[in-house]
Amino acid sequence: MVVGLGNPGGEYNFTRHNFGFLALDFYFRLNDLSWGSTPRYGAITGRRGDVLFVKPQNFYNDSGRSVAEIARYYKIATSDILVICDNFDLDFGKIRSRETGSAGGNNGLKSVTSALGTDNYPRIRLGTGNEELRRKMGDVEFVLSRFTAEEKEQLPEILRAVAGKIDEFCGL
Repeated sequence: MVVGLGNPGGEYNFTRHNFGFLALDFYFRLNDLSWGSTPRYGAITGRRGDVLFVKPQNFYNDSGRSVAEIARYYKIATSDILVICDNFDLDFGKIRSRETGSAGGNNGLKSVTSALGTDNYPRIRLGTGNEELRRKMGDVEFVLSRFTAEEKEQLPEILRAVAGKIDEFCGL
């Protein structure tokens, strides 16, 4: 299962906190896949072979509820769940993959960890860091802000790299 974290609703499109959703949507366009039209277990889902892709439709800080429900229903081991999220402590464009680990202050990962009862699941953190902008706005406004024009120019390259990591995880 590959999970992208984000907030539901058009007003959150292309915000830093929706980097996980953006990564999955990019992956789906690259591979000519389509999302299901009806949410199941509080999430929009799609498939590529045996891999289930998930965009929880609860808000970011409550994403774990859907992830855990789907994992239980399909009997997916936590080590077979890849979670993709933003991270403002990483420089913009940096991609960090880990097999396990702490939430590191990310409320979406905290929710997933709490709902699964473990932090033993792989994750990809996508750097959104922009210290100057973050200082001006504060953390909450920063994560809900849209990417700058310069950052948008870099998104295709970053998202292609993430798509490669997804394929690697899925053995494709």
